[in-house]
Amino acid sequence: MAQIAKNPLVLVDGSSYLYRAFHAFPPLTNSEGIPTGAMYGVLNMLRSLISQCQPSHIVVVFDAKGKTFRDELFAEYKSHRPPMPDDLRVQIEPLHQMVEGMGLPLLVIPGVEADDVIGTLAKNAAAQGRDVLISTGDKDMAQLVTPLITLINTMNNTILGPDEVCEKYGVPPELIIDFLALMGDASDNIPGVPGVGEKTAQALLQGLGGLDTLYSNLDKIADLSFRGAKTMSAKLEQHKDAAYLSYKLATIKTDVELDITDDQLALRSPDTELLKELFGRYEFKRWLAELDSGSFMDGKKSPSTARTPASATVIPFAPGPEVSATLSQEDYEVILEQADFDRWLALLKNSGQFAFDTETDGLDYMSSNLVGVSFAIEAGKAAYVPFGHDYIGAPDQLRSEDVLASLKPLLESETLLKIGQNLKFDQSMLARYGITLRGIEFDTMLESYVLDSVAGRHDMDSLASRYLSHKTISFDELAGKGKNKLTFNQLSIEDAGPYAAEDADVTLRLHQTLWAQLQTHEGLTKVFKEIEMPLVPILSKIERTGVLIDSKILEKHSVELAQRLQELETQAHELAGEPFNLSSPKQLQTIFYEKQKLPVLKKTPGGAPSTNEEVLAELALDYPLPKIILEHRGLAKLKTTYTDKLPLMVNAVSGRVHTSYHQAVTATGRLSSSDPNLQNIPVRNDEGRRIRQAFIAPENHIILAADYSQIELRIMAHLSGDKGLLAAFAQGKDIHRATASEVFGTALEQVTGEQRRSAKAINFGLIYGMSAFGLARQLGIQRGEAQRYMDLYFERYPGVLEYMERTRVQASEEGYVETLFGRRLYLPDIKSSNGMRRKGAERAAINAPMQGTAADIIKKAMIAVDGWLSQQDEPLVRMIMQVHDELVFEVHESAVEQSGETIRQLMEQCVELAIPLKVDVGTGLNWDEAH
Repeated sequence: MAQIAKNPLVLVDGSSYLYRAFHAFPPLTNSEGIPTGAMYGVLNMLRSLISQCQPSHIVVVFDAKGKTFRDELFAEYKSHRPPMPDDLRVQIEPLHQMVEGMGLPLLVIPGVEADDVIGTLAKNAAAQGRDVLISTGDKDMAQLVTPLITLINTMNNTILGPDEVCEKYGVPPELIIDFLALMGDASDNIPGVPGVGEKTAQALLQGLGGLDTLYSNLDKIADLSFRGAKTMSAKLEQHKDAAYLSYKLATIKTDVELDITDDQLALRSPDTELLKELFGRYEFKRWLAELDSGSFMDGKKSPSTARTPASATVIPFAPGPEVSATLSQEDYEVILEQADFDRWLALLKNSGQFAFDTETDGLDYMSSNLVGVSFAIEAGKAAYVPFGHDYIGAPDQLRSEDVLASLKPLLESETLLKIGQNLKFDQSMLARYGITLRGIEFDTMLESYVLDSVAGRHDMDSLASRYLSHKTISFDELAGKGKNKLTFNQLSIEDAGPYAAEDADVTLRLHQTLWAQLQTHEGLTKVFKEIEMPLVPILSKIERTGVLIDSKILEKHSVELAQRLQELETQAHELAGEPFNLSSPKQLQTIFYEKQKLPVLKKTPGGAPSTNEEVLAELALDYPLPKIILEHRGLAKLKTTYTDKLPLMVNAVSGRVHTSYHQAVTATGRLSSSDPNLQNIPVRNDEGRRIRQAFIAPENHIILAADYSQIELRIMAHLSGDKGLLAAFAQGKDIHRATASEVFGTALEQVTGEQRRSAKAINFGLIYGMSAFGLARQLGIQRGEAQRYMDLYFERYPGVLEYMERTRVQASEEGYVETLFGRRLYLPDIKSSNGMRRKGAERAAINAPMQGTAADIIKKAMIAVDGWLSQQDEPLVRMIMQVHDELVFEVHESAVEQSGETIRQLMEQCVELAIPLKVDVGTGLNWDEAH
C-alpha cells in the first residue's frame, strides 16, 4: 500500500483545490457580503495537508488566465465549461495573498495549465531521486505516478502509487494517457473514441497495449474477449485522428521552462502581519485567535509530530464561528415583477449551481399543478416566484407560461447544476409542463440517506432539525388540518413566500453540510454519484410510464376472494364455538389463550399474549384455528390492497397505474414503492400470481421480465470466497441440490426433493442469520438435527462461516458493515446490552452486505439498461417496473427476441463478481406469464 514518504516535495494543484472548496464548503460571506467560502476551504485543506505531510518544500500551483497551447490544438477544449462564477473570481486574489502569507511558494505560469507546471516539477525532482507528493483530485495526474511520485486526494485521503493507480483505473500509470485518449474526458471536453467507455478502454489496453500498439494490431482486436470486440477495429480506424488528438490533449507537459530553484520551493515562516490583516478583513475570527496564540501553523512548527495514518484521516466540515446556524429570512424575496424576475434569472445563469424547489397543489405527480418555484444561490439568499395562487384578492402574479418559458433553458441545462430535496418529484412535475430537468447533481434526501440510512427520516423537516438545528415552517400551521385544509395554491402569498423560499434555502444549506461529510468517504461518494443520483431521472421516467392493468380480472378476483373470506370466517367461528371478529387482536387473545388454552409463544410490549403473524405461523403448525386466521389475514390484505384498490388507482388521463418508488426508505439500499406497493405482491402463491395476471401488455406488445437468479447466494459466494460455493456456481450446478449433496453426503444425482428443500432452507436461512431453532421450526425437525445440518454445512463451506465471523467482528469494531460498492449500514444496537437487540444487529450485519449489494446491482442494471434504451431511435422497449431482483418491460412484438438478449447481457455484465451473474428472461401477455 502506498505511503507518504518522509519529507516529500509537495506539489498542490491549487486550481483543483479552488473549485472543490467552492462547491464543497458553505458559501460564507463577511459582514460586507464579500464571498469567503472558497478561501476558507482552500486554506483549511492546505493546513491539513501540511500537518499530515510535514514538508520542508512545497508549492501551490494555480491556472493562469487566458488560453493554453491545448486551445490551439483543439478549439473546443474545455469550451463547454461555464465561466467562473463571480463569487469565486473575487476570492482568487486574496486567496493567493493568504497562501503566500502562510509561507507557501505560489506559481501561476501563463500559456500552460497547473497540471503541466506540476508535471514538470515532479519529473525534475524525481530525476534527482527525490520523493514527490502531488495533492490533487484530477485523474489526469495518474499518468505522472512512479515509485517516486505519489498522488494524494485530500478530500478522501486516498493515496495512489503505481499499484493503486492500476487497481483504480485498470491500467498502469504509463497507459493512463492512452486510457484517457480512448474513452475521452467529458470534464475537459476531450473527445476520445465514440462508443469506447471505461471497461472497453481497459480491455483494449490490457489485451494489446497502448495506442500505437493498438493501431499496429487492429486485426487482433476481434480476438479479445469483450462485448463489441468484433466491430471495434473499424471504430478505432474511423476515429484515429480523434484518438491521437485526445492523446495530445490528455498528455501533461513535463518540459515547461521554469526558472525555479530548490530554495524558492522551501516552506517559509508565515507573514503574521499580512495574515492578520487579511483574516481581519474577511472575518476569519478563529484563525485570528490562532495567529495570536501562535498555533495557526502548528503543522509547520512541529515536524516531530507523528503523521496520522492515511486510512484514518478525514477532513470533516464543522461549522466554525464564521458559519451561522441561524436561518435569517431577511434576504428572502417574493418575485412579482418582471424586472425582479429578470434579475434573478441573471443570478441563476451565473451561479454555476443553485438549489431549486417546486410548489404544487398536491402530491400526485400525474395530476398536481405547479403553483410556483423557489431558488437559493447562497445561504440566506432565496426567492419564491408564485404564478398559480388563486385565492380571492391574490396580487398580480407573473404568468406561468412566461416564467416556465424563461426557466426552461436553465432547468434543462446540463452544466448548470441543480440541488434539490427529492428531485424525482420535481422532475416529474416539470415533465408535465414540457420541461426535462437536467444537470441533476445533488439531492439532499439521498445525500443524507447514503451518509447514514438509519439515522432517522430523510425528509426536509427532519434533516433541517438534525443537521441545521433549525425548525422549518410547518405547512400544517399555514394550511390547517382536516377537511378544511388548504392546498398550496390557496395560501396567501404572504404566507407561501417565506415557506417556499425557506425550502430552497434549507436545501442549499443541507447540501453544503451533507456533501462535505460525504466527501470524507470515497465509497459513499461513489455510491451517491454513480448509483443513487443517476437513478433519479430513471425512476421518474418509470413512474410516469406506469403499467397497464385489466380491471375486470381484478374485480372478478375480488368477488372470489370475498366468497373465500366468508367461508374462512364461518370455519373459524365453528372451530371457536362462537362468532367473533377475526380482525380483532383482543377477541383473538380471548379465543386463543383463555378459551382454547393455546400456548403463549410471545407477548406484546404491554404484556398481553401476541397474535402477530409470526406467532400465528408457529401456532398454525399444530392448531387449525390459527392456520385459518393466518389465511384469512393474507387474503383480506390482498383484497383491500390490490384487487379492490388497483382499479381505483387507474389514472384518468393515461389509463395506467403509476406507483411511486422510494430511494431513501429501506436500511439496505433496496427500493420500496407505494400507491401501489409492488414489492408486497406475493410471488409464490396462486392468489399473488392471479394479481400479476392483471398486469397486462398493451396491444402489439408483450411483457418481458428479467430476474436475477439466486443473486444473494451468488453474492455470498463472492464475499465469502468459499471455494465450494464458487465451484458450484462456476459449474452451473443447481446450488440447492449441490448443497444437499455436500451436507447429506449424497451423490448429486441421488439428492431427494426433501433433501433439496432442506438445503434451500439452509442456504437462504444463513443469509438472514437464521439460528438452529429457526431452521428447526421451518423444516419441522428437532433443534438438534437442525444444528447438525448447520454444522455439516459449515464443514463443507468453511469460507461462509469465516465470512460470518469476520463480519460480526467488523460490525462490532466499526459499528457498520459495507456492500461490495461501499454503501454502509450502521448498526446502533451492535454493542447493545440487550441480548435480543444485539443478536438482531448481528443478523442484520451478516445479511446487509448481501441484500445491499443486490440492491446496488439492480440499480446499476437499471442505469445500464436505461443507457441502452435512451440510444434507441424508436421507443420499442419501455422499463415499467422494478420489483425485488426483477426488471419488467413492455416490448413491441417486433423487438422481443433481440431486446431480451440485450437486457440479459446488460444485467449480467453490469457488475463483475467472482462467479457470473445469471438472469432469467421470460415473456408473456401478462406479468405472471413473463415471470
